Amino acid sequence: MQLETKAIHIGRRVDPSTGAVSIPLHTSTTFERGADGSFPSGLAYTRDANPTRNAFETAMAALEGGHTAIAFSSGMAAITALFEWHPEKGRIVAPDDMYFGIRSLIEETDIGRRFEFVPVDMRNLDALRAAVTAAPTGLVWIETPSNPLIRVVDVRAACQIAREAGALAVVDNTWATPVLQRPLELGADAVMHSATKYIGGHSDLMAGVVIVPEASPLERPLRMIQHHKGSVAAPFDCWLALRGLQTLPLRMRAHCAGAQKVAEALVAHPRVENVLFPGLPDDPGHALAGQQMAGYGAMLSFIVHGGADAAMAVAAQLKLVTRATSLGGTHSLIEHRASVEGPGSMAPAGLLRLSVGLEHPEDIISDLKNALSVLR
Repeated sequence: MQLETKAIHIGRRVDPSTGAVSIPLHTSTTFERGADGSFPSGLAYTRDANPTRNAFETAMAALEGGHTAIAFSSGMAAITALFEWHPEKGRIVAPDDMYFGIRSLIEETDIGRRFEFVPVDMRNLDALRAAVTAAPTGLVWIETPSNPLIRVVDVRAACQIAREAGALAVVDNTWATPVLQRPLELGADAVMHSATKYIGGHSDLMAGVVIVPEASPLERPLRMIQHHKGSVAAPFDCWLALRGLQTLPLRMRAHCAGAQKVAEALVAHPRVENVLFPGLPDDPGHALAGQQMAGYGAMLSFIVHGGADAAMAVAAQLKLVTRATSLGGTHSLIEHRASVEGPGSMAPAGLLRLSVGLEHPEDIISDLKNALSVLR
C-alpha cells in the first residue's frame, strides 16, 4: 500500500457487528473474562490494551515502517518514557537547541538529576562524535527540523555516530511526520511523535507515540512504563488521532505548499531580517533537507528588525494568524519564543515562530504584511 492508503486503512476495518465504516470508539476500562477465567478477546484492562489504542498504534507503526508503536498520554510523556528507560549508561547527548519542554523537564524534575544531559550542535558531526565518545553514552536524542531555529540534522550520519559509540539514536519526527521523513529507514533506533500536533491535525487532542523496529531493546521497557506508570493515551484521543491520520498526507502537502509561499513572501519583506526555513535555497539546511525529506515542512521562524518589542508589536497586530502555543493544526499559529522560553532561550529576541495552517496562503501573507507595516 502507498502511504495515503495506509493512513486510511491500516489498523481499521469495517465493524463486523454493525457495518460501520468509521472505527468505533471503545471507552470501556475493563473486559469480560471467559468462564474459565481467560480473556478470549485478548483484552483485560484498558491500561494494558484497548481496541482503539491498539488500532492507533498499529497504524503509526505501519506509517513509520516500524514493528511496534507505544502510545502515551502526551508527547512529553513519550519523551519522558524514553529518558526513563534505564540504559546501562545514563548519559544522553541532545541538541543544544532542544525543544524547550525538554529543557524544562531536565531543569524542573528529577530527570535532570538522574541523567547527564550533554548539549551539542548536531549539525556539526565532529562535535557530535566528540560528545558521544567523551564518555559512555546511552542515548542520542535528535530533533530535526529543530524548534524554533529550524536546524536540519543529518539523521543517517548522526545515527551512525551513535551506533559506533554503542548508543541508541532516537529521532523526534513531530515536525516532519512520516509523510516527509522516515527516520527508521535512515538508521534510527526509535521515532517519537507528539501526536498532538500534525498527527491529530486539528488542535483537539493530546497524545504521544514511540515507534520501534523489530527486536528493539526499547519495546518492552517502554511498554512497561506505559503500563505500570499509567501514561497511556486515552481511547478518545486515539480515535481522534486515527481520524487525523486519514488526511495527514494531504494536509502535510497543503501545509508545506503554504509555508513555502509564506517564507518566500517574508524573505522579500524589508522589515524582516531573516527567515529560517529549509525550503529557501540559501537556508543552511536546504540541501540536506532535500536529501532526507520529501518536503520542507510547514514550520518557519522569522526575525524582524527591532528586537523583542518589534516582534511583539507585529504579533499583536495579526488578525487571522492566532497568537497561541502549539503547531500542526488547521489554524496558523504564531509565538514569540524568547518570551515563552525565558532566560537561556536560544531564540533571538526578534524571532517569531510560525506554524502555517491550512488557510489560503495569500490570506496568511496579507495578514503578516499588514502586521509588519507597524514597523518603521
